Amino acid sequence: MNAYEWLVQPFVEFAFMRRALAAGLALAVGSAPLGALLVLRRMSLLGDAMAHALLPGAAIGFGLAGFSLLAMGAGALAAALLVAALASALTRYTRLREDASFASFYLIALALGVLILSAQGSPVDLLHVLFGSILAVDTASLLLMAAVSSVTVLALALLYRPLVADTLDPGFLRSVGGAGPWVQQAFIVLVVLNLVAGFQALGTLMAVGLMILPATAARLWARSLEGMLALSAAIAAGCAWAGLLLSFHADLPSGPAIVLLAGAVLVVSALVGSQGSWRALRSPASAQAGLGGGELR
Repeated sequence: MNAYEWLVQPFVEFAFMRRALAAGLALAVGSAPLGALLVLRRMSLLGDAMAHALLPGAAIGFGLAGFSLLAMGAGALAAALLVAALASALTRYTRLREDASFASFYLIALALGVLILSAQGSPVDLLHVLFGSILAVDTASLLLMAAVSSVTVLALALLYRPLVADTLDPGFLRSVGGAGPWVQQAFIVLVVLNLVAGFQALGTLMAVGLMILPATAARLWARSLEGMLALSAAIAAGCAWAGLLLSFHADLPSGPAIVLLAGAVLVVSALVGSQGSWRALRSPASAQAGLGGGELR
Protein backbone atom coordinates (compact mmCIF):
# COMPACT_ATOMS: atom_id res chain seq x y z
CA MET A 1 0.00 0.00 0.00
CA ASN A 2 1.53 3.32 -1.08
CA ALA A 3 1.38 6.69 0.66
CA TYR A 4 -1.61 7.89 -1.35
CA GLU A 5 -3.67 4.85 -0.37
CA TRP A 6 -2.76 5.35 3.29
CA LEU A 7 -3.12 9.11 3.61
CA VAL A 8 -5.58 10.34 0.99
CA GLN A 9 -7.66 7.58 -0.58
CA PRO A 10 -10.01 6.99 2.42
CA PHE A 11 -11.16 10.61 2.21
CA VAL A 12 -11.56 10.43 -1.57
CA GLU A 13 -13.57 7.21 -1.58
CA PHE A 14 -15.84 7.59 1.44
CA ALA A 15 -18.21 10.49 2.11
CA PHE A 16 -18.41 9.69 5.83
CA MET A 17 -14.64 10.11 6.10
CA ARG A 18 -14.82 13.49 4.36
CA ARG A 19 -17.57 14.66 6.72
CA ALA A 20 -15.61 13.41 9.72
CA LEU A 21 -12.48 15.24 8.54
CA ALA A 22 -14.44 18.46 7.97
CA ALA A 23 -15.93 18.10 11.47
CA GLY A 24 -12.49 17.56 12.98
CA LEU A 25 -11.05 20.59 11.21
CA ALA A 26 -13.99 22.78 12.29
CA LEU A 27 -13.56 21.70 15.90
CA ALA A 28 -9.81 22.29 15.69
CA VAL A 29 -10.18 25.85 14.41
CA GLY A 30 -12.77 26.80 17.02
CA SER A 31 -11.92 24.74 20.10
CA ALA A 32 -8.12 24.66 20.22
CA PRO A 33 -7.54 28.45 20.44
CA LEU A 34 -10.08 28.58 23.27
CA GLY A 35 -8.16 25.76 24.90
CA ALA A 36 -4.97 27.82 24.65
CA LEU A 37 -6.64 30.65 26.54
CA LEU A 38 -8.01 28.19 29.11
CA VAL A 39 -4.49 26.86 29.67
CA LEU A 40 -3.05 30.36 30.09
CA ARG A 41 -5.86 31.33 32.46
CA ARG A 42 -5.21 28.15 34.51
CA MET A 43 -8.81 27.11 33.82
CA SER A 44 -8.20 23.79 32.05
CA LEU A 45 -10.35 21.94 34.56
CA LEU A 46 -13.17 24.36 33.83
CA GLY A 47 -13.33 23.01 30.29
CA ASP A 48 -13.52 19.46 31.62
CA ALA A 49 -16.23 20.43 34.11
CA MET A 50 -18.30 22.18 31.44
CA ALA A 51 -17.98 19.20 29.10
CA HIS A 52 -19.43 16.91 31.74
CA ALA A 53 -22.12 19.46 32.54
CA LEU A 54 -23.52 18.89 29.04
CA LEU A 55 -24.57 15.35 29.87
CA PRO A 56 -27.85 15.80 31.79
CA GLY A 57 -29.19 18.30 29.23
CA ALA A 58 -28.21 16.04 26.34
CA ALA A 59 -29.81 13.10 28.15
CA ILE A 60 -33.08 14.98 28.64
CA GLY A 61 -33.04 16.04 24.97
CA PHE A 62 -32.43 12.43 23.95
CA GLY A 63 -35.32 11.25 26.12
CA LEU A 64 -37.68 13.77 24.54
CA ALA A 65 -36.68 13.47 20.88
CA GLY A 66 -34.17 10.64 20.46
CA PHE A 67 -30.96 11.39 18.57
CA SER A 68 -32.16 14.84 17.57
CA LEU A 69 -29.38 17.38 17.02
CA LEU A 70 -31.63 20.28 17.96
CA ALA A 71 -33.06 18.72 21.13
CA MET A 72 -29.79 17.30 22.44
CA GLY A 73 -27.81 20.42 21.52
CA ALA A 74 -30.32 22.77 23.13
CA GLY A 75 -30.49 20.63 26.26
CA ALA A 76 -26.71 20.38 26.51
CA LEU A 77 -26.30 24.14 26.07
CA ALA A 78 -28.93 24.93 28.72
CA ALA A 79 -27.42 22.44 31.20
CA ALA A 80 -23.87 23.74 30.76
CA LEU A 81 -24.89 27.39 31.15
CA LEU A 82 -26.95 26.49 34.24
CA VAL A 83 -23.99 24.69 35.82
CA ALA A 84 -21.73 27.67 35.05
CA ALA A 85 -24.23 30.06 36.65
CA LEU A 86 -24.70 27.87 39.74
CA ALA A 87 -20.96 27.35 40.21
CA SER A 88 -20.29 31.08 39.87
CA ALA A 89 -23.03 31.86 42.39
CA LEU A 90 -21.62 29.28 44.82
CA THR A 91 -18.19 30.89 44.52
CA ARG A 92 -19.58 34.40 44.94
CA TYR A 93 -21.76 33.75 47.98
CA THR A 94 -19.68 31.18 49.88
CA ARG A 95 -16.04 30.64 50.79
CA LEU A 96 -15.57 27.96 48.16
CA ARG A 97 -13.03 28.59 45.44
CA GLU A 98 -14.05 28.50 41.78
CA ASP A 99 -12.30 25.20 41.07
CA ALA A 100 -14.09 23.47 43.95
CA SER A 101 -17.47 24.83 42.86
CA PHE A 102 -17.07 23.71 39.26
CA ALA A 103 -15.68 20.31 40.28
CA SER A 104 -18.63 19.74 42.59
CA PHE A 105 -21.25 20.60 39.99
CA TYR A 106 -19.39 18.62 37.33
CA LEU A 107 -19.67 15.47 39.46
CA ILE A 108 -23.34 16.13 40.15
CA ALA A 109 -24.06 16.74 36.46
CA LEU A 110 -22.14 13.64 35.35
CA ALA A 111 -23.95 11.38 37.82
CA LEU A 112 -27.34 12.90 36.96
CA GLY A 113 -26.75 12.52 33.22
CA VAL A 114 -25.69 8.88 33.48
CA LEU A 115 -28.72 8.18 35.69
CA ILE A 116 -31.13 9.77 33.21
CA LEU A 117 -29.63 7.93 30.23
CA SER A 118 -29.57 4.61 32.07
CA ALA A 119 -33.22 4.99 33.02
CA GLN A 120 -34.50 5.77 29.53
CA GLY A 121 -32.04 4.28 27.05
CA SER A 122 -29.87 1.27 26.27
CA PRO A 123 -26.14 0.88 27.01
CA VAL A 124 -25.51 1.68 23.33
CA ASP A 125 -27.32 5.02 23.72
CA LEU A 126 -25.26 5.80 26.82
CA LEU A 127 -22.00 5.03 25.02
CA HIS A 128 -23.03 7.14 22.02
CA VAL A 129 -23.68 10.23 24.16
CA LEU A 130 -20.62 9.70 26.36
CA PHE A 131 -18.13 8.98 23.57
CA GLY A 132 -19.78 10.26 20.39
CA SER A 133 -19.08 9.04 16.86
CA ILE A 134 -17.31 11.42 14.53
CA LEU A 135 -17.73 8.92 11.67
CA ALA A 136 -21.50 9.25 12.02
CA VAL A 137 -21.58 13.06 11.78
CA ASP A 138 -24.42 14.12 9.49
CA THR A 139 -24.88 17.30 7.49
CA ALA A 140 -26.82 19.09 10.24
CA SER A 141 -24.13 18.37 12.84
CA LEU A 142 -21.41 19.45 10.42
CA LEU A 143 -23.19 22.73 9.72
CA LEU A 144 -23.52 23.34 13.46
CA MET A 145 -19.79 22.76 13.98
CA ALA A 146 -18.90 25.05 11.08
CA ALA A 147 -21.24 27.77 12.38
CA VAL A 148 -19.86 27.55 15.94
CA SER A 149 -16.29 27.59 14.64
CA SER A 150 -17.00 30.67 12.49
CA VAL A 151 -18.70 32.49 15.38
CA THR A 152 -15.78 31.61 17.66
CA VAL A 153 -13.14 32.94 15.27
CA LEU A 154 -15.12 36.15 14.73
CA ALA A 155 -15.72 36.62 18.47
CA LEU A 156 -12.04 36.04 19.27
CA ALA A 157 -11.10 38.64 16.67
CA LEU A 158 -13.52 41.19 18.16
CA LEU A 159 -12.65 40.44 21.80
CA TYR A 160 -8.95 39.76 21.32
CA ARG A 161 -7.48 42.77 23.14
CA PRO A 162 -9.68 42.71 26.27
CA LEU A 163 -9.58 38.90 26.37
CA VAL A 164 -5.78 38.84 26.25
CA ALA A 165 -5.60 41.57 28.91
CA ASP A 166 -8.02 39.64 31.13
CA THR A 167 -5.98 36.47 30.58
CA LEU A 168 -2.49 37.86 31.19
CA ASP A 169 -3.18 40.74 33.59
CA PRO A 170 -6.76 40.82 34.92
CA GLY A 171 -5.77 43.23 37.70
CA PHE A 172 -4.70 45.85 35.16
CA LEU A 173 -7.95 45.44 33.21
CA ARG A 174 -9.97 46.04 36.36
CA SER A 175 -7.83 49.02 37.38
CA VAL A 176 -8.51 50.83 34.10
CA GLY A 177 -12.23 50.10 34.22
CA GLY A 178 -12.17 47.35 31.60
CA ALA A 179 -15.05 44.95 31.08
CA GLY A 180 -13.35 42.03 32.84
CA PRO A 181 -16.44 40.14 34.11
CA TRP A 182 -18.30 40.66 30.83
CA VAL A 183 -15.35 39.39 28.80
CA GLN A 184 -14.99 36.32 31.03
CA GLN A 185 -18.68 35.48 30.69
CA ALA A 186 -18.49 35.83 26.91
CA PHE A 187 -15.43 33.57 26.92
CA ILE A 188 -17.25 30.90 28.96
CA VAL A 189 -20.19 31.03 26.54
CA LEU A 190 -17.80 30.42 23.64
CA VAL A 191 -16.29 27.46 25.48
CA VAL A 192 -19.74 25.99 26.10
CA LEU A 193 -20.80 26.49 22.47
CA ASN A 194 -17.72 24.65 21.23
CA LEU A 195 -18.25 21.81 23.69
CA VAL A 196 -21.87 21.49 22.55
CA ALA A 197 -20.65 21.28 18.95
CA GLY A 198 -17.88 18.86 19.88
CA PHE A 199 -19.95 16.39 21.85
CA GLN A 200 -21.84 15.45 18.68
CA ALA A 201 -18.57 14.01 17.35
CA LEU A 202 -16.48 13.12 20.40
CA GLY A 203 -19.07 12.68 23.15
CA THR A 204 -19.38 14.56 26.40
CA LEU A 205 -16.41 12.76 27.98
CA MET A 206 -13.88 13.57 25.25
CA ALA A 207 -15.15 16.78 23.63
CA VAL A 208 -12.71 18.70 25.81
CA GLY A 209 -9.80 16.56 24.60
CA LEU A 210 -9.40 18.38 21.29
CA MET A 211 -9.67 21.66 23.18
CA ILE A 212 -7.08 21.16 25.93
CA LEU A 213 -4.47 18.64 24.76
CA PRO A 214 -3.32 20.47 21.58
CA ALA A 215 -3.27 23.77 23.49
CA THR A 216 -1.12 22.28 26.25
CA ALA A 217 1.28 20.86 23.67
CA ALA A 218 1.45 24.20 21.86
CA ARG A 219 2.35 25.92 25.15
CA LEU A 220 5.58 23.92 25.15
CA TRP A 221 6.63 25.23 21.71
CA ALA A 222 5.22 28.72 21.17
CA ARG A 223 7.01 31.89 22.26
CA SER A 224 4.07 34.23 21.65
CA LEU A 225 0.36 34.10 22.33
CA GLU A 226 -0.46 34.41 18.63
CA GLY A 227 1.89 31.52 17.90
CA MET A 228 0.28 29.42 20.62
CA LEU A 229 -3.23 30.02 19.26
CA ALA A 230 -2.20 29.12 15.71
CA LEU A 231 -0.09 26.12 16.72
CA SER A 232 -2.82 24.68 18.95
CA ALA A 233 -5.28 24.78 16.03
CA ALA A 234 -2.70 23.20 13.70
CA ILE A 235 -1.94 20.38 16.17
CA ALA A 236 -5.66 19.72 16.69
CA ALA A 237 -6.26 19.61 12.92
CA GLY A 238 -3.33 17.27 12.38
CA CYS A 239 -4.50 14.95 15.16
CA ALA A 240 -8.02 14.89 13.70
CA TRP A 241 -6.66 13.91 10.27
CA ALA A 242 -4.18 11.34 11.59
CA GLY A 243 -6.65 9.93 14.12
CA LEU A 244 -9.26 9.31 11.43
CA LEU A 245 -6.70 7.52 9.29
CA LEU A 246 -5.55 5.44 12.26
CA SER A 247 -9.12 4.45 13.09
CA PHE A 248 -9.83 3.59 9.45
CA HIS A 249 -6.76 1.42 8.82
CA ALA A 250 -6.53 -0.18 12.29
CA ASP A 251 -10.29 -0.52 12.87
CA LEU A 252 -10.18 1.55 16.07
CA PRO A 253 -12.77 3.92 17.58
CA SER A 254 -12.21 7.28 15.89
CA GLY A 255 -12.80 9.64 18.83
CA PRO A 256 -10.37 7.94 21.22
CA ALA A 257 -7.80 7.62 18.41
CA ILE A 258 -7.90 11.38 17.81
CA VAL A 259 -7.64 12.24 21.51
CA LEU A 260 -4.85 9.69 22.14
CA LEU A 261 -2.82 11.12 19.26
CA ALA A 262 -3.22 14.58 20.78
CA GLY A 263 -2.02 13.08 24.06
CA ALA A 264 0.99 11.57 22.29
CA VAL A 265 1.87 14.98 20.82
CA LEU A 266 1.67 16.42 24.34
CA VAL A 267 4.03 13.76 25.73
CA VAL A 268 6.56 14.40 22.95
CA SER A 269 6.24 18.16 23.46
CA ALA A 270 6.78 17.79 27.20
CA LEU A 271 10.00 15.93 26.49
CA VAL A 272 11.55 17.94 23.64
CA GLY A 273 9.55 21.16 23.22
CA SER A 274 11.51 24.41 23.03
CA GLN A 275 9.60 26.24 25.79
CA GLY A 276 9.69 24.81 29.29
CA SER A 277 9.97 21.14 28.33
CA TRP A 278 12.15 18.56 30.07
CA ARG A 279 14.89 19.09 27.47
CA ALA A 280 14.68 22.88 27.47
CA LEU A 281 14.85 23.16 31.25
CA ARG A 282 17.97 20.96 31.35
CA SER A 283 19.84 22.50 28.44
CA PRO A 284 22.34 25.20 29.46
CA ALA A 285 22.46 26.55 25.91
CA SER A 286 18.69 26.86 25.80
CA ALA A 287 18.57 28.53 29.20
CA GLN A 288 21.20 31.11 28.15
CA ALA A 289 19.28 31.80 24.95
CA GLY A 290 16.10 32.38 26.91
CA LEU A 291 14.32 29.32 25.58
CA GLY A 292 13.93 27.36 28.78
CA GLY A 293 11.57 29.55 30.74
CA GLY A 294 8.58 29.23 28.48
CA GLU A 295 7.40 32.83 28.86
CA LEU A 296 4.95 34.07 26.26
CA ARG A 297 5.22 37.46 24.64
